Amino acid sequence: MNSFKALNLEPGRAICYSGFREGQQPGGIYPSYNEVKEDLLLLQNHWKYLRLYDCDAHAVTVLEVIKNENLPFQVMLGAYIVAEMNNFGCPWGGGVYTEEQLYENRLKNGIQIKKLISLANQYPTIISTLSAGNEACVDWTDHYVSVASVIEYVKLIKKETKQPVTFCENYVPWLSKLKPLVDEVDFISIHTYPVWEYKNIHEALEYTKENYLAVANMYPNKPVVITEAGWATNSNGRGIEPHNVSEENQEIYYQDLVNWTDTEGILTFVFEAFDESWKGSSEPLEPEKHWGLFKIDRTPKLVMQNTKILS
Repeated sequence: MNSFKALNLEPGRAICYSGFREGQQPGGIYPSYNEVKEDLLLLQNHWKYLRLYDCDAHAVTVLEVIKNENLPFQVMLGAYIVAEMNNFGCPWGGGVYTEEQLYENRLKNGIQIKKLISLANQYPTIISTLSAGNEACVDWTDHYVSVASVIEYVKLIKKETKQPVTFCENYVPWLSKLKPLVDEVDFISIHTYPVWEYKNIHEALEYTKENYLAVANMYPNKPVVITEAGWATNSNGRGIEPHNVSEENQEIYYQDLVNWTDTEGILTFVFEAFDESWKGSSEPLEPEKHWGLFKIDRTPKLVMQNTKILS
């Protein structure tokens, strides 16, 4: 199913955007208006759609810049919901909270959902789609939320807004535990990362297609969007084999991915625009820090050096 047509969206390429630079991080120092403007002027040469993960101060700045500078972006805005349940199986040891923390988190999530609704109604011509959360139901998450709770959030958002509503999650839960959610969302959003599943670059696109089609074929009457797919350029060896990541492999995967999704009409948000040093562990080669198509200083990696500016 062509997800652009199904969602009444104009065809265009899409990217995940988080603008935190060196020394900045969520809950700390946020990118300034001018820093965000610099980023968006760079990104507008290549992408029409931006995905923002939450409704924090950074997202507000991004929306203000798009509006004030009259930039041609459409935004998928997410509410970042945090743990409402313990996940004792989280592989890196997170995911365990006190009952008091979980109670506070539920209150925070309610505020986040209300902020999402408010921004969606404040920027109806810029925000084109909405997400009720990000990777909160997959088995390995450190911010575990029940499917029933996500359903309630989706229903509330749909009641109060006009944009199509989704939930962004790894492809695996959509094949099983998220089945009750499918009828509630306007479209399904999946994440697919062949490199995290030890696939080499020669297997990557076919594996991405398998992930996508497994979900799309299970729900033929529901549009499916890829909200994260990408290739890291460094790794410390934890979860991703160092020999499998490089700027060369990132370029191959990016070009293969966008050529396929352009042809098939699948809205696909590449992960991600810029490297972010605040992510993951303190190790410099932590793979979480190295998914950007641009380095943290905004210089282009190989893929962007060889990608033509859109006319």
